[in-house]
Amino acid sequence: MAIDPLLSSTGEISRLLEIMSRLRDPETGCPWDVEQDFATIAPYTIEEAYEVADAIERGEMNELEGELGDLLLQVVFHAQMGSETGHFDFESITRSISDKMIDRHPHVFGDESRDKSAEQQTRDWEKIKAAERAGKDQGGALDGVAVGLPALLRAVKLQKRAARVGFDWPDISQVLDKVVEETQELAEARDTLSQAEVEEEFGDLLFVMANVARHMNVDPEAALRAANGKFTRRFEQIEARLAEDGRRPEDSTLEEMDSIWNTVKEAEKRAQK
Repeated sequence: MAIDPLLSSTGEISRLLEIMSRLRDPETGCPWDVEQDFATIAPYTIEEAYEVADAIERGEMNELEGELGDLLLQVVFHAQMGSETGHFDFESITRSISDKMIDRHPHVFGDESRDKSAEQQTRDWEKIKAAERAGKDQGGALDGVAVGLPALLRAVKLQKRAARVGFDWPDISQVLDKVVEETQELAEARDTLSQAEVEEEFGDLLFVMANVARHMNVDPEAALRAANGKFTRRFEQIEARLAEDGRRPEDSTLEEMDSIWNTVKEAEKRAQK
């Protein structure tokens, strides 16, 4: 008789693994779960990671617990599918990451000194990772930068890798000059080039902006999330102000909404002082 995972007393991780095994059972499991594969689950994995980041950014610790559980479920889902295909299982995944953490922290688990800055530890970490890539026949400087990363994050990682081998502007002023150049090229493309060429120029501009972020130690993803939040907050204030008169944005004018926006903006600045 199968163990009811809801009554399992073997520990919560074992309980979760048993639940996923039951869900994936071809005969008695959930039809939706049984039909999934790595490719169909990957988008959910990415989505859950973003929801974890969102809960952290909003400071919602109660939500964070649940979101971390959802993210853990994704790992368990992939582990179950890996076990079914004979590629890996949850135990091999945890063993692999445990071994990696020990290898990458010789100043904690080995005989190296802990008496060094976080910056030096980061450099040492990168050296270890470079050696690992060399062991995997990833000889190119850009090898191993995941294609599936968010585009801005991947741009920064590509630029960091290139910078390590000397392919980088030494001064941010040159990067800012490149922003001006790419902006001008985009403006020219708008009037003379095809849509595909416009998109190419726009991509070039975003790539340079990611480089600006790197030189200024700015996380471009976090900065854009903050800008999105600011826009949402201010636009909702426009809606609220108009609602006081029984109106909606479509009942207003751009000039009026822009005026409200500036009022909200100034109020926020005063509140921050």
